[in-house]
Amino acid sequence: MKIFLASPLGFAESTKGFLPVLCKELQRLGYEVVNPWEQSHDLEKEFQQAESNSDLFAKRSEFHRISMRIAERNANCLCSCDGVLAVLDGADVDSGTASEIGYAFGLGNKVINGYRGDFRRAGENVGVLVNLQVQYWIEQSGGKIVTSIGELSSLNFTWRDCIGV
Repeated sequence: MKIFLASPLGFAESTKGFLPVLCKELQRLGYEVVNPWEQSHDLEKEFQQAESNSDLFAKRSEFHRISMRIAERNANCLCSCDGVLAVLDGADVDSGTASEIGYAFGLGNKVINGYRGDFRRAGENVGVLVNLQVQYWIEQSGGKIVTSIGELSSLNFTWRDCIGV
């Protein structure tokens, strides 16, 4: 079963170390992890070249082109997966992660689960852990939110039973 890992973990040095820990735990549980951060390493050189361009119009155009390639790859990866694990840590859910949750829900055939190891409240009220719309998409897909890496094994029933594997 292929699980798309939606997360902002690759952006900051402080969170990059947790990304392989999470991937290894999902693999240990028997999942094939599709990590979008691994899908775009080949574009690093193009990013560096675009960054060094002194022509602002050309720089903007190149960054747009590269960004659209990344987004297209992520969309294709989401379409090819059976489910999603979304990392929901932070003062608010990362906007890219939230959009991937919404896109996966819109596909109509993905069970979306969430991981929030961050103890801070991020929902609009005490009834939700995160943004109410994000939590709605997760729960309506048949998924749930766990609050520790040790609870990831409890997601087996949501992915396997809801998808029929």
